[in-house]
Amino acid sequence: MATVNLPGGRKLALSTTTTWEKPTTPIKSRIAYGAAHVVADPRGENAPGAPAVVDWDTTLRFRHHLWSHGLGVAEAMDTAQRGMGLDYAATRELIRRSAAEARSVGGRIVAGVATDNLAAGPVTPEQVLSAYRQQLADVAEAGAVPVLMCSRHLAAVATDADDYLRIYRELLRESDKPVVLHWLGTAFDPALEGYWGSSDVDKATETVLELIGAQPHKVDGIKVSLLDEDHEVRLRRRLPAGVRLYTGDDFNYPSLIRGDEHGYSDALLGIFAAIAPAAAAALAALDRNDLDEYDRIFAPTVPLSRHIFTKPTFYYKTGIVFLAWLAGHQDHFTMVGGLQSGRSVPHFAKLIELADAAGLLPDPDLAAHRANRYFSVFGGAE
Repeated sequence: MATVNLPGGRKLALSTTTTWEKPTTPIKSRIAYGAAHVVADPRGENAPGAPAVVDWDTTLRFRHHLWSHGLGVAEAMDTAQRGMGLDYAATRELIRRSAAEARSVGGRIVAGVATDNLAAGPVTPEQVLSAYRQQLADVAEAGAVPVLMCSRHLAAVATDADDYLRIYRELLRESDKPVVLHWLGTAFDPALEGYWGSSDVDKATETVLELIGAQPHKVDGIKVSLLDEDHEVRLRRRLPAGVRLYTGDDFNYPSLIRGDEHGYSDALLGIFAAIAPAAAAALAALDRNDLDEYDRIFAPTVPLSRHIFTKPTFYYKTGIVFLAWLAGHQDHFTMVGGLQSGRSVPHFAKLIELADAAGLLPDPDLAAHRANRYFSVFGGAE
């Protein structure tokens, strides 16, 4: 049996691997995207502040892994380290390459549109709009569905809700296809405090609904990552017909996706990239209306997700990549911007236990070998 020598002398015997069957038919009951990470080139100068050096082959191979399980790819979102190591030159190339791969297999893809192409320093609202326009054009040229991501620049320069409405209305008007809006909470990015013109979530919600209500035909849906289940349900029930709510709640996704008599959330989740085989199996059970199996599969993934997304939440990306390494999707634990230092040795020790309990280590021998190498260097384990 594969055994991990955890720091402190405790030994963890990994379970026999769970075999997850890939879906043979498309998932029908929900639309589900996994927000995928980028794989750094370990030979590159991926130090803090340096331009990202990406291992393109491994990065794209991971996207094919998601498509093979019937999930869509949410490209160049915060999971891919937008604003935390991935510069816009690499982002644009990532979107171009991923969209081409999506076309080759008929896979779903959405891609983030932000303002990280702006130079550092103070900006004006007009410069923010121009930056958004450039990225919207880049995503449209690549052939992906745009996700209008929250902008740190807009949060810094906007004075009230009208500033948000003016810029977003113009972007919706100019887009040649319906977009996905994006509402990221301060747990994920503290610089987004007061987004939509208010720190009061109820007031901000009214601004969002005003924006969508004016041009509902231009909005495919809105991704909400506030980690507030009750608020998400209330917002979902007030959306115009045909506008989806894509949950980004990595704490409460099973109940939000399952829904209630009034509706349900679709999914655009960072954790879905990490738990793709289990997520696909759970959604296949939902397609069959086998709710007991749906609940059984998702139940052990929730403690794992809550651990990966624990505070400071914006470092969740480190746990995502560590798990991808243990699961064999890449052969190293290096991240762009040096972000592999974003979590602690005890955090990774707990992550391994939870991933094993959820059946997400497809090769226990490989996972144990890699974990033992890591802990022998960083955790003092022999």
